[in-house]
Amino acid sequence: MTSSALFHLQWAQRLPRLSDRDTTLRTSESRDAPVLCSVVIAARNEEARIENSIRNLLVQRDVNLEIIVVDDRSTDRTEEILTRLTQLDDRVRMQRVHTLPDGWLGKCYACHIGAAIAKGHWILFTDADCWMKPDVIARALRVANRNRVDHVTLTPGIAEGSVGAQAWHLAFLISLADWLSGVNRDRPKAYFGIGAFNLVQASAYRQCGGYESLRLTVLDDVRLGLLLHRVGKRTRAFLGGDDVVCHWGTTVTDLVKMHEKNYFAAVNFRLTVALMAGLSGMIFWCVAIVGLVTGTAAGLVTGLAVFSLCIPAYILSRRIGWCGPDWLVAPLVFPMLFYALLRSALVTTRRGGVLWRDTFYSLDELRRSSVR
Repeated sequence: MTSSALFHLQWAQRLPRLSDRDTTLRTSESRDAPVLCSVVIAARNEEARIENSIRNLLVQRDVNLEIIVVDDRSTDRTEEILTRLTQLDDRVRMQRVHTLPDGWLGKCYACHIGAAIAKGHWILFTDADCWMKPDVIARALRVANRNRVDHVTLTPGIAEGSVGAQAWHLAFLISLADWLSGVNRDRPKAYFGIGAFNLVQASAYRQCGGYESLRLTVLDDVRLGLLLHRVGKRTRAFLGGDDVVCHWGTTVTDLVKMHEKNYFAAVNFRLTVALMAGLSGMIFWCVAIVGLVTGTAAGLVTGLAVFSLCIPAYILSRRIGWCGPDWLVAPLVFPMLFYALLRSALVTTRRGGVLWRDTFYSLDELRRSSVR
């Protein structure tokens, strides 16, 4: 376990913040007109957050934006709010999905509709509950241009989360550290994407098939990175921290529930894999933690080895600007990630599919049609 902590430590240290790179405008860049970037948002029943999300986008600096919000069959005031915003600023455009076609996930269809009418040289896919710093899109575009990559993705921070939720976020980042570092090193077979901030060159998006190919893919954000990788496009991944903040999952209980549809999909709906990974992970972690109170040498060594993961958790916590005790709690939260995988697999299998945005998708259909 200590070796595992050291393994994750080396990659945690290498995960860059977007601000860690040279993002100062060059003289030639300052003379160039900002490129057009189309922001595409798939929104459903987001009356509580959509206006603030769009207003945060409208104040983005050093970039020319159009904001395309696709209202995915909302039953609350989302459409009313979007209509008002389109009248206040002509950069905001709205499309309404009244009926979901067969063979599509709601979010995937909404993103497909939005991207189809996008005019920008770049397309940013983001979520309706994400707020961004006013210069983050411009900085991401500069990094993409200077590194000659086609895709930039940022891991988001969380807003007003409990210590447990922040610890979950750190544990999640630790589990992804090698994966994220892999795309930054252009490692073969490495790919990644995050729904909160998936910035992709429009020509690359269309070349890889985009959301037309992701019709029934639950992990659409990650698998968009896979499609881009398959056509030879390059990705750079960054720690978003306070650059991109998502307003969801404020407790561990919320996060377990939220990942009900995702974690089983992450193992391609393979029940045996999910059960083995979930059970073995939970058992090992719980035994290791209990080992601290046994008083035996073996128990202490095992328990301390688990808590050595505090080191990469501390580094990540400080890198994304958190100052609380979340990094100390991160090792205790790891069993909940395995529990979330188990729960996702069992709930999805018992139900026979995934219920997402009030639409049911059968497990057979998802297994057959998901990009993997």
